[in-house]
Amino acid sequence: MELSKRLYAVAGLVTEGASVADVGTDHGYIPIYLIEQQIAVKAIALDVNGGPLERARMHIVGHGLKEKIETRMSDGLSALKPGEVDTMIAAGMGGGLIIRILEEGKEIVDTLKACVLQPQSEVWRVRKYLLDHHMDIIEEDMVEEEGKFYPMMRAVRAVRGEPPQYTDWEYIFGKCLLEKRHPVLERFLHRELEIREGIFRQLNHHVGSESALQRREEIRREMMIISRALGCYCINSGASL
Repeated sequence: MELSKRLYAVAGLVTEGASVADVGTDHGYIPIYLIEQQIAVKAIALDVNGGPLERARMHIVGHGLKEKIETRMSDGLSALKPGEVDTMIAAGMGGGLIIRILEEGKEIVDTLKACVLQPQSEVWRVRKYLLDHHMDIIEEDMVEEEGKFYPMMRAVRAVRGEPPQYTDWEYIFGKCLLEKRHPVLERFLHRELEIREGIFRQLNHHVGSESALQRREEIRREMMIISRALGCYCINSGASL
């Protein structure tokens, strides 16, 4: 099974020997890859829609893995029983939906060793939810594919009392990514800063508008946060942030 760069990076956050539930499996590519590469020992492909689930089943059968990968129609984690798997994957869906899946499937999530998540939006909300619910983000990755940037994370049950302190820019862009000065994130930050600088210059031509003034302040704050994140890539300034 050949995966896209995004899905390959998601699969790379799964540890060897895991038993996996892939939520919103779509074509079933990740479970097939994990079993074929002998990364996972067991996989359950979950999807809320019958069409994608049937496509996944056909791909699984086509790869000769129907004895090793089970398909289930499931809204989030609802079709799982506690202890069936030790790792869940939720990739390619909005951050709000991922949070809902984690919240509604709390009984299952509490039994897991790890959650591998790749939110397409509101990534900061997912990070905050995890930390607020006693999970630590121990690994993050980010890839660029066809002009789009995809952050992803691996979270495990916390073994400490108080959650770690995150700055605004660490919530938004990823503490682990910033600490290891991830090159893809750096490209993303430069692009985002350039976009906002252009918007800011345009807003300077509409200084008499109240809405433009408010928007300019929003853009100014966003530029400051991005600049703080970029400061983590400077050895001298990184320690002082």
